[in-house]
Amino acid sequence: MKQNIYDDTDFFENYGKMLRSIDGLNSAGEWHVLKKMLPDFQGKNVLDLGCGYGWHCIYAKEQGAENVIGIDLSKKMIDKAKEKSEGVSITYHQMPIEDIVFEKEQFDIIFSSLTFHYVQDLEALFRKIYQYLKKGGSFVFSMEHPVFTAKNEQDWFRDENENRLHWPVDNYQDEGVRQTFFLGHEVVKYHRTVASILNMVINSGFSITQIAEPKPSEEIIEKYPEMKEELRRPIFIMVSAGKS
Repeated sequence: MKQNIYDDTDFFENYGKMLRSIDGLNSAGEWHVLKKMLPDFQGKNVLDLGCGYGWHCIYAKEQGAENVIGIDLSKKMIDKAKEKSEGVSITYHQMPIEDIVFEKEQFDIIFSSLTFHYVQDLEALFRKIYQYLKKGGSFVFSMEHPVFTAKNEQDWFRDENENRLHWPVDNYQDEGVRQTFFLGHEVVKYHRTVASILNMVINSGFSITQIAEPKPSEEIIEKYPEMKEELRRPIFIMVSAGKS
């Protein structure tokens, strides 16, 4: 069984209190960059891996996608996605994203937001994605930045008064499991270097077209001043790639 922390009741309730859970994509600090990396959805077949609340599936349909499938391991996430997208033609499946099976070249766009740092064998998943993507199709994903995942603690270095001094990076080249603490629970993530992530994309057959390390927009910081701290270190890395 793959890790399914999001079906823990307490964890899921805490996740529901996050800004991106309450207000959707417009309160996600990286969205203003990510949406510019996405291709035209009009008439396209779309697969969302780790769909969560279904925000990106809904966005794809709003932008004219013909067929949208969302995959998530968590039953609570799938139930919430169905609730959020009631009346919208989206197909959801509860299953590990590593276990997906589809027809070759079934999708025009395959997308994933903040899920791949939970996947142990990421290269095997990338090879699957390449098979299921049509020639000329787009593969776009975001995940936690290796600067963020390098240490188990994933937290600021603080002084005796709890002031944030800097973001520590250590054991960066030591790839593998990280026992982290997120939303009051122990969570397993997998750390990889920037080079490893990008080379896995390339070695799976994709051509990388854009890379981003987004920072919050001025509008987001004005709305949520606490996000100003996100200017001090990268928290996400995003990649857009194609199948030629």
